[in-house]
Amino acid sequence: MADIKLKCKDCGGEFLFTEGEQAFYAEKGFENQPQRCADCRRAHKAARNQNRGNGDRNQGRR
Repeated sequence: MADIKLKCKDCGGEFLFTEGEQAFYAEKGFENQPQRCADCRRAHKAARNQNRGNGDRNQGRR
C-alpha cells in the first residue's frame, strides 16, 4: 500500500492519505477515502458540533 494524494472537497488543496491512515480506515471498516484535509475536517467537525449544540437548546420550541 502506498500513500495516495487526494484533493480536499472544501479547500481544493492536496493532502496525503498515508499508508497508516489507510490501514486504520480498513481496520474500522470504512470503505470510502477521506474527502477533506485534516484542517477542513477539524473545521467541519467543529461547525457540526456547534450546530448540534444550538439545535439541542431549541428543541421543543416553535
